[in-house]
Amino acid sequence: MHEEQQPTMRLLADRMRPRTLDEYVGQEHIIGPNRLLRRAIEADRVSSILLYGPPGCGKTTLANIIAERTQGEFVRLNAVDASVKDVRAVIEKAESNKTLYGTKTTLFLDEVHRFNRSQQDALLPAVEKGTIIFIGATTENPFHHVNGALISRSTLFQLRPLQAEHCIIAMKHAMQDRERGLGFMPLEVDADALQHIASMANGDIRRALNALDLAAMTTTPQSDGTVHVDLQVAEESVRQPIVQADESTQYDVLSAFHKSIRGSSDAALFWFMYAVDKLGMDPMTFLRRLTVACSEDIGLANPQAMVQAVSALEAYHRIGWPESKYIIAQAILFAVESPKSNSIPVALQRISMAMDEVKSADVPLHLRDTHYKGADKLGHKGYMYPHDYPGHYVEQQYLPDSIRNRIFFSATEQGTEAKMKINQQLRRNK
Repeated sequence: MHEEQQPTMRLLADRMRPRTLDEYVGQEHIIGPNRLLRRAIEADRVSSILLYGPPGCGKTTLANIIAERTQGEFVRLNAVDASVKDVRAVIEKAESNKTLYGTKTTLFLDEVHRFNRSQQDALLPAVEKGTIIFIGATTENPFHHVNGALISRSTLFQLRPLQAEHCIIAMKHAMQDRERGLGFMPLEVDADALQHIASMANGDIRRALNALDLAAMTTTPQSDGTVHVDLQVAEESVRQPIVQADESTQYDVLSAFHKSIRGSSDAALFWFMYAVDKLGMDPMTFLRRLTVACSEDIGLANPQAMVQAVSALEAYHRIGWPESKYIIAQAILFAVESPKSNSIPVALQRISMAMDEVKSADVPLHLRDTHYKGADKLGHKGYMYPHDYPGHYVEQQYLPDSIRNRIFFSATEQGTEAKMKINQQLRRNK
């Protein structure tokens, strides 16, 4: 209804993109007053950096602000459609500019995680020699997706998810800006309407601004010409919040789930349901992790936890989702509330260390195969059959000579392992 009044047909979020650090919203921990990155940008002394953070947190906007401040050439590439050839062309031109004119070149590579290792390697020589100043942006954990050599030659800045209050600040700026925003129109937005839009945007300022734009431009002016956006209009403009779930987020949620199995039924159930219902993750991913946890973190303290986990996995295969969520929840709760023991991973770790130490192990003669004639002539004799002795146990050597007295598995006093601990102590005291 207000097309004739708009300063441009571009989306509000594009029009309001910050041009200076003073207009930039959020990330105070890295660009607040006297912070390292802010000082570097203001002095045009930015060195190679990596910007890591979730979508919509301001990585690209920050790179654009750097571009406005730099005196040299600023080149933008996106790893989705750029090639090594494109990167090398930038490097060649940068070498020429540096040699002929003494000017610097900054290369901003968005979504750098989309480059594979060999493609990232093409950047290294130029970064090492200072031919280019490299700025990489990624939503994925750089320690998973960026070459270690490239990380070590760059300063890593982690951008945090923006909050509802940041979205509200950005919307208020847009409402006041006559040149680029909505300040040209008599607009009134109720506080609860702003809060709703900010909450639904889930920290994405672009989404919040575009929802505000939609609400303002589709609302019929009142008799005095005022455009009034109330909660009902806001609810129609933006509904479901976007949950941002890149690969790193999914790994983090899975990690939180496993760690919660060790200590909180409420948290374990929450992370499981949040991942499946909000992030769209596969329940099988969590069933596999639950099954592992039943051995790694519970083990013989309560062997029934493994039975519950495998049964839940089978139920998921047979009846699907969402019907199986009750069975899976039961298995999760059983695991969390079970006595815990890490004696199994500890034993495996001790064995792994022993194998590195021993290198090779000779089987004691009395444990070797005796199913063929002549085995006794080779000394393969002397094995004592435990079932022939009281308590079905007899003391004899089972490990190689070099580690014959080592103890790898030590039962804890947790759950059913307590009985095993008593049994171990009785055997060792004989």
